[in-house]
Amino acid sequence: MRRMTSVFGGSPHPPKGGNPESNTLISDMTTVICLDDYHSLDRNGRKKENVTALDPKAQNFDLMYEQIKGLKEGQNADKPIYNHVSGLLDPPETITPPSVLVAEGLHPFHDERVRDLMDVKIYLDISDDVKIAWKIQRDMKERGHSLESIKSSIAARKHDFDAYIDPQKKHADIIIQVLPTQLIPDEKEGKVLRVRMIQKEGVKFFYGPDTYYGEEVSVLEMDGAFDKLEELIYVESHLSNTSTKFYGEITQQMLKNSHFPGSTNGTGLFQTITGLKIREVYEQLANSEIKPKV
Repeated sequence: MRRMTSVFGGSPHPPKGGNPESNTLISDMTTVICLDDYHSLDRNGRKKENVTALDPKAQNFDLMYEQIKGLKEGQNADKPIYNHVSGLLDPPETITPPSVLVAEGLHPFHDERVRDLMDVKIYLDISDDVKIAWKIQRDMKERGHSLESIKSSIAARKHDFDAYIDPQKKHADIIIQVLPTQLIPDEKEGKVLRVRMIQKEGVKFFYGPDTYYGEEVSVLEMDGAFDKLEELIYVESHLSNTSTKFYGEITQQMLKNSHFPGSTNGTGLFQTITGLKIREVYEQLANSEIKPKV
């Protein structure tokens, strides 16, 4: 979110003077809202009902639809706050309509009404191997969890992920796949990545043709990392239709945000290109006097 919204300028920050547990990020032109705030059940409620946060039964899609629609129509929204520390729903915060509204979370495309409000739909598709490697690194090395508890945690959510989250990617305009590298045999730590950017044909980008969920798509893939980020300029010179406004803008954005995760591999590159595509769509819609955008 930070990398993509930085294309529009400014550094995203929480609402000033608000709840310190707010999940909202505000920048010069953008507001990012977290769809976790539309949980209909808090942590205790989910335990009582024996459902996970991935289950649609735990979401208030009516309120999600009404508030996103209202923001697009220029109305303020008193949005709830899901407190990730306490697991409770805190009192609402007031969100004012931005130029660019980004909704991120587990269920952006599950409800057809909400899905139809989105001008650009992006799905970050991290493979099981990479997710497990990252979770093991974080939870074992940083939090002292056992390997057995990590595997149990993953297994407990897998059914709902496969049933409710993963199918949403068929609705996305752009899918960023994060996969294990094919360059290094037996690389198990997820430190070297193969990243693919998949986009429905004729939407916003063109490279190699393929099919995805029965749709004609274009695929751009990168395996490995840049030794020197400045070398990206040579890659950029061979790309076309990237929605840049001047030669070297992708490289400039990557260097400006070089401290962000993924800056030396395809995740950062494709996040940046996606941000430029969002800007292109925003400017097209702004010129047609339809705002704010999602």
